[in-house]
Amino acid sequence: MHVFVIGGTGLLGRDIVRRLADAGHDVTSFQRGETGGSLPEGVTRVTGDRGDDAALRAAVHDADPSVVVDLACFDADAARSAVEICDGVVDRYVFCSTIDVYHRPPPKNPVAESSPRNPPVSDYAAGKIAAEDVFFDAHESGVFDVVVLRPWNTYGEGGTLVHTLGMGSYYVDRIRAGKPIVVHGDGTSLWGPCHTEDVARAFRGAVERPGVGGRAYNVTSEETMTWNQYHRRVASALDAPEPDLVHIPTDVLRRVAPERTRMLRDHFQYSTVFDNSRAIADLGFRYTVDFETGVGRTVEWLDDHDAVERWETEPLDDTLVAAWTEATDSFVDSFEDAN
Repeated sequence: MHVFVIGGTGLLGRDIVRRLADAGHDVTSFQRGETGGSLPEGVTRVTGDRGDDAALRAAVHDADPSVVVDLACFDADAARSAVEICDGVVDRYVFCSTIDVYHRPPPKNPVAESSPRNPPVSDYAAGKIAAEDVFFDAHESGVFDVVVLRPWNTYGEGGTLVHTLGMGSYYVDRIRAGKPIVVHGDGTSLWGPCHTEDVARAFRGAVERPGVGGRAYNVTSEETMTWNQYHRRVASALDAPEPDLVHIPTDVLRRVAPERTRMLRDHFQYSTVFDNSRAIADLGFRYTVDFETGVGRTVEWLDDHDAVERWETEPLDDTLVAAWTEATDSFVDSFEDAN
């Protein structure tokens, strides 16, 4: 079949396009042209802005696909435009949502697709929830089949590794150099990265498999770990020294570094486990790339592209470590003096 992928050269998009092309599908990749990255031979590339309705309409109608995979829709307005543009053209619409649509902390773990979505945890989550609702309404109205996938921390070659203070690649250099690593809280909240190669497998299933329309699917890690384990496994994957983890309370980090801790506020602070059983059963999702293997592959790509920043380029980490250590020592000393 012919599949039209919006955002086909992004981190996840490239692997989705490759899987679909390898399976023999005709694939058109629609992207802004700002991201490099090779696509398989035979894939049609169309340059355009996802926010330009005229450009998207022309590209979709020219390609005349059976299925659209949308990796670049973030709000209800964009979703409504997509429904109007694709009405009468496509048979199925596969929308990339996110686990951020779930309200957190969740009422129970593991989090299934029926877990409450409101109130939203962030503006980003609110936009994705609204977009999901538009697409599900289109499905119920018989416009086309809709399949919604909800990934979590998708990583891999072409991207970086997340950490408490964001996504800066200097983190890799800090790990290698044995520099102290800032960790929010006591490091025991849970996290679950999933390699893009495995997430892409679920998207192929969403394109190909019958009977999955009108449903949402979690597509997340099957290797949930604490943040302490996360950093130690990164170090192990890179043959680096055992990391010196410096634990600082989340609320303190939010107060002193608000611009650098937005991901901590919206994502990292919550301890969640997601139920992937529906995607495993219906979409053929499998978790095959273990975290340390994925880290090695991701960092090898960064090295090959000279994309690992030196740890010295980001002074905030050492500033935080020094201030927190001094404050903690002073606090302890005050009790020792009292006794």
